[in-house]
Amino acid sequence: MAKFGIGQAVRRVEDQRFLLGQGRYVDDISLPEQCYGVTVLSPHAHARIKRIDVAKTKAAPGVLCVLTGADVVAEKLGSFTAHLMPEDFGAPKGHRTFQPVLNADKVRFVGDRVAFVVAETLSEARDAAELVEVDYEPLPAVVNLEDAAKDGAAKVWEDCPQGNVGFRLMFGNKDATDAAFAKAKHVVKLRVENNRLSPVAMEPRVAIGDYNAADDSYTLYTASQNPHGVRMEMSHIFHVPENRIRVVAPDVGGGFGLKGNPFPDDALVFWASRRLRRPVKWVASRSESMLTDHCGRETVYYGELALDEHGKILALRARCLFQLGAYFVGAALAAGAFSVRFIPEAYDIQTMHILSQGLFTNTSQSGPYRGAGRPEAAYFTERLIEHAARTIGMDPAEIRRRNLIPPSKLPYATPTLWNYDSGEFQRLMDKCIEFSDWKGFAARKKASQKNGKLRGRAVSYYIEFGGIFNDRMDLRFDPGGTLTILGGTHSHGQGHATVFAQLVHEWLDVPLEDIRYVQGDTAQVPIGRGTYGARSAIVGGNALKAASETIIAKGKVLAAALMEADAADIEFKDGQYRVVGTDKAITIMDVAKAAYAPMGPLTDKFGVGLEASGSFSPNPPSHPNGSHVCELEVDPETGEVVIDRYFVVDDLGRVLNPMIVRGQIHGGVVQGLGQALLEHQVYDRQSGQLLSGSFMDYGMPRADTMPNVEAELEEVPCKTNPLGVKGIGESGTIGAPPTVINALIDALEPLGVDHIDMPATPSRVWETITRARAGATAQ
Repeated sequence: MAKFGIGQAVRRVEDQRFLLGQGRYVDDISLPEQCYGVTVLSPHAHARIKRIDVAKTKAAPGVLCVLTGADVVAEKLGSFTAHLMPEDFGAPKGHRTFQPVLNADKVRFVGDRVAFVVAETLSEARDAAELVEVDYEPLPAVVNLEDAAKDGAAKVWEDCPQGNVGFRLMFGNKDATDAAFAKAKHVVKLRVENNRLSPVAMEPRVAIGDYNAADDSYTLYTASQNPHGVRMEMSHIFHVPENRIRVVAPDVGGGFGLKGNPFPDDALVFWASRRLRRPVKWVASRSESMLTDHCGRETVYYGELALDEHGKILALRARCLFQLGAYFVGAALAAGAFSVRFIPEAYDIQTMHILSQGLFTNTSQSGPYRGAGRPEAAYFTERLIEHAARTIGMDPAEIRRRNLIPPSKLPYATPTLWNYDSGEFQRLMDKCIEFSDWKGFAARKKASQKNGKLRGRAVSYYIEFGGIFNDRMDLRFDPGGTLTILGGTHSHGQGHATVFAQLVHEWLDVPLEDIRYVQGDTAQVPIGRGTYGARSAIVGGNALKAASETIIAKGKVLAAALMEADAADIEFKDGQYRVVGTDKAITIMDVAKAAYAPMGPLTDKFGVGLEASGSFSPNPPSHPNGSHVCELEVDPETGEVVIDRYFVVDDLGRVLNPMIVRGQIHGGVVQGLGQALLEHQVYDRQSGQLLSGSFMDYGMPRADTMPNVEAELEEVPCKTNPLGVKGIGESGTIGAPPTVINALIDALEPLGVDHIDMPATPSRVWETITRARAGATAQ
């Protein structure tokens, strides 16, 4: 094994500059003659725009430009829309919407954009934006998801033929499911709600547009997970060829799906710069982010489970309401589809009937948020199974054990069109149970009781997918023999500069310090799909493997010529080409140097340079999976929940860097704990005003929320890609919420509590305990 190769816990090479404050984010960039933009946002959840008066704004000090929806119409700019609609894969036709860069006639949520003001300074732009006068005609609004599903609800889109239904999905067989329910020994029902979350990346969204009139080209600096995707959308909106647009995404302070697609604000700085022939910067405030970022997670499930007398699941029914918000744009359907397609999880359930509706409301649009549908589905299924176990009097671990898919049934096709290639689900759950000292729980519970606390525990299982869309990676030696990786993925915390260098070091034996990683610049990286959906190790890693194999093959021909041997007699090992059976050898780095010679027979025959590209398509994808165990304490007098112990056993296929993997698991678990205990984006049900618009009202996990997460890594190789990897970026976020809530219900069960919705804040827990005690007293 190479010293810094695959499987080694190599420290992240990018961390030094971050620790020294030398990271370079978009807000760190300041261009000559840069000016500043501020967006004017709607104060109404739903209203018709009758008139916009910008005369006072234009006359304000420092103002350079004021843009409105009328200008969008006049210049015939394009709009943002959904990348994928249900009819694209054979489902019933959905209702496509178009989100304009600025609204000209109607606003559909508090925060919808109506004008853009550019001034010499940020303070002048903010002051001038206050002077924009908009005459609104308020319209009826619908905010609550279940309200939006009702007949006669206020319509977000008048031309939507089915009320507020943006899409409909169905999986399974209704007749077979009804028959299974009819003969079941037990039928269990549960309503499960996933709370609405704001992505709250540490770095808010930010963009700088820089138009160059000399060659009619554009540069957009933006905090993006997918710069090539941004370039494509800007091309469509402004009707400009992609080769005139450069998108640069430098260091990005957290993505989580939020920064996978561009927003109107990216287009506004792009457009204003073209108008002014000057760079224009826009930076979201935290409150503006809360208003305008897309949301994640909000779903309501109505579930039923049919079981036999042994706890074997016979069938499952589910009806799902999925939050679309005001606009059906970007990758919203991905989360909507995955939130139902992963309902089977890792359980052997072949009979089911699942219906889902994506609903418009007068709130900010939804989009992928770390896990994108998989956490929602896992929470629903794990809560439903836990509820079933407690209802029929079966041990929650045992009911899972009896229903998890055994290895003998793999590969396993689910009714929701997944095909699981590999996994040892029962073994991993049992290992996590043992890892957590399950048998010692009784003693710990007794100790908690002595201290006046309630203690609970839970085990859960999850499965997801890793890898979506094809991608390309490039390798390029320079004349000095050092190597550059050009990555079509985008690292914003994942450690790609380290892990991809480890892979290349393993395969080519180029010293780690001689490998440079380049990403996030469409002028340097030929093509890329970005990073999301746990895709980088699967897609990027396997594409890099293909590039490495190609560059070795190209180098072999060059090495044969340099050593005056036949290429068939050359072998490559430990970074050297050798003539088999002799001591003749040359390193790949020296071959690369020779390939750049300014003249001579080598370059005359083979051309200049040594480089290669590789591509990979993850079809089918990988399926990371694992088990979580949580043990927690509850203070019944205050409702405070403290996570005391947390354990994870993950199967992520081949482990490339265990240190980085554990970091990904820890970060994911933190976000899952945030959803379970603290985070909730709340709108007033009548007015549509956002009530959780700052960190004063939106709870976030902190260091003292975080337990010590113990993680064990299992390597069950994936059978659908050459590297055998499965991905890990989303996993912690998927497993944590149901594990925490089920552990909380276990703690509260002696009081008669069998359900609580997220987030389980101290207030909500205390109220639940108080109601349970009052009910017990009344009886």
